Amino acid sequence: MDFNLSEEHQAVREAARDFAENHLLPGVIDRDNEQKFSPELLRQMSEMGFMGMMVSPDYGGGGMDTLSYVIAMEEISKVDASAAVIMSVNNSLVCWGLERFGTEAQKEKYLTQLASGKVVGAFCLSEPEAGSDATSQHTTAIDMGDHYVLNGTKNWITSGGTSSICLVMAQTHPEKQHKGINAFIVEKGSEGFVVGKKEDKMGIRASDTHTLMFTDVKVPKENRLGDDGFGFKFAMSTLNGGRIGIAAQALGIAAGAFEISLKYSKERKTFGKPISEHQAIQFKLSEMATKVEAARLLVYKAARLKDEGKDYIQASAMAKLYASETAMWVTTEAVQVHGGYGYVKEYHVERFMRDAKITQIYEGTSEIQKLIIARELLK
Repeated sequence: MDFNLSEEHQAVREAARDFAENHLLPGVIDRDNEQKFSPELLRQMSEMGFMGMMVSPDYGGGGMDTLSYVIAMEEISKVDASAAVIMSVNNSLVCWGLERFGTEAQKEKYLTQLASGKVVGAFCLSEPEAGSDATSQHTTAIDMGDHYVLNGTKNWITSGGTSSICLVMAQTHPEKQHKGINAFIVEKGSEGFVVGKKEDKMGIRASDTHTLMFTDVKVPKENRLGDDGFGFKFAMSTLNGGRIGIAAQALGIAAGAFEISLKYSKERKTFGKPISEHQAIQFKLSEMATKVEAARLLVYKAARLKDEGKDYIQASAMAKLYASETAMWVTTEAVQVHGGYGYVKEYHVERFMRDAKITQIYEGTSEIQKLIIARELLK
């Protein structure tokens, strides 16, 4: 068992850290306040190769492994979790799903644009009545011969406003239940495709989250992913890998909050000495550091299993569960370490705490992760 990173992985970490500190950190509080992510920053992320890291160079991607991806995700998330979730959805859910299950024609037409960052993708599974119960798809796709007609609503869609290409799950054969669901590539701008209101969120505020509505949207038959009825399996397979990305995001949020707290504890003085010399603060820092390191090892393990072509379902669920719970705990403690300053936006940790909460919810709640882990244990 080797815990050392290769020179390539170290280089990825340094590049991501440099980009985060020099490009994302300036203005991160303003972006959170204004609920806007800069198109210029998105362009820079694309130029750095962060939007298609694991995609084959044949389709304009970086051809990197999953470990490289989670290392970059951690460093980006240490500074700006909103940037990280844009990156995560495009990499883990959209690009990976297309490369793994798309036809050659679909890859040439769509994946090349997504991997290069020319356009941003969105993953559309959740609905008003289909969150944790993803089988309850009320969006329908009626087979009309050479095309499908799509009707329905999708909720909580990351990059819903800025995306140009959406992967949409819809029910074609209700009598077959989840085996009747299909997945489609739907282009923004299609007649009947409407972007709804932008959600005013507690955290990850700079990433845009929208409701998407489809009214008699025509989707060409060639835009279906996989065989008829493959949609639910496509969604679940894609989410298994996506959880690793969100686990890395949660890890980064926790690590960022810890690093800021450690630095602050050496500078802030009470009773004539730095608060880092008080045992109460030392105990907090010790537990924060231990939890962050444990989360990191779980995330790296899941990434390595995926890279080695081994079963990573349980590992990804464990990483997602533990890292997200750690992010919430560490960021809350970070605010406490900072005292009154922790409640002020200037010190960043209150934003980390707000951003951390969603990692326990999206791409499978903590409760769903426990069900997945139990299911894998009891096989």
